[in-house]
Amino acid sequence: MKDRIAQLETYIMKHCLWQFHSRVWDRKRQNEGVLTKTTQILCGEPAAHETLEDRCYWVDAVCLADAFKSRCQWLNEMDKTEIKSLMQELKNRIDYLTIDGSLNKELTDVNY
Repeated sequence: MKDRIAQLETYIMKHCLWQFHSRVWDRKRQNEGVLTKTTQILCGEPAAHETLEDRCYWVDAVCLADAFKSRCQWLNEMDKTEIKSLMQELKNRIDYLTIDGSLNKELTDVNY
């Protein structure tokens, strides 16, 4: 599982700019929105895209799901429960890297 999460994490960190919002609350909301919708798409479930915010996350999620499926063939062989577990662990890892473990003091600077 760790190797698979690392592959997905590496793709996000190298190819996706959405995880670099300047505020903690923005990053939390963005990580949740994009990765939840990516999970839904990978599981063949409907992903809401009625609001402008949902559409923004949905577009990123569609691109991310397509990239994951084409680059990580093993993902296509997983069932929904396994995908959901994998994606939750990926979200936890991305939250750690971009929020909780980040050394960027601007994330919590009230004057920024």
